[in-house]
Amino acid sequence: MDSPTSLKRALVEAGFEVFRTRGDEVVLAERPRDNLIMDALVGVRARTPLEVRVTFRVQKSEYLHDTDEVLFERVRTLALAAVAFSEERCDVVQVHDPGDPNKVIDNFYDVTFVALARSFEHACELAQQALALDKRGTS
Repeated sequence: MDSPTSLKRALVEAGFEVFRTRGDEVVLAERPRDNLIMDALVGVRARTPLEVRVTFRVQKSEYLHDTDEVLFERVRTLALAAVAFSEERCDVVQVHDPGDPNKVIDNFYDVTFVALARSFEHACELAQQALALDKRGTS
C-alpha cells in the first residue's frame, strides 16, 4: 500500500470499518454496540512494511490514588495479551472539558504497541487480533 487512500480502500474491502485517516495511519472503528463508535485505538500505517498499532489505556479517574508509574504498569499488564506487538511509546493524554478548554477533567495513560506486517493479509490478521483485545483498564 503506497498511500493512506489505497490502504483505506483495501481495508474497507477486507471488511474493516474506518474511523478516520490521520496522516499515514488509517484508524479503525470499534463498535461495542451497533450504534456507538468508541474512539479507535487500532490503526494501520501505510508504510513499508505495513505497521499495525494498538493503544492500551487507563484513566486516572479510575485509579485516583495511583502514581503515574503504577498507572503505566496497569496499562502494560493489560497489554500482555498483545504478544505479537512491541511497545513503541507511552503518553499521558489530557482530556479537556468541552465547555472550557483550559480545564483538564481527566488524564489517559496510553501505551502504544506496534507490529510489522509481512503482507497486507498479515496486517489484517494483526488488526483483527488487536481489535479483539481489551484495551481499556477499568477498576
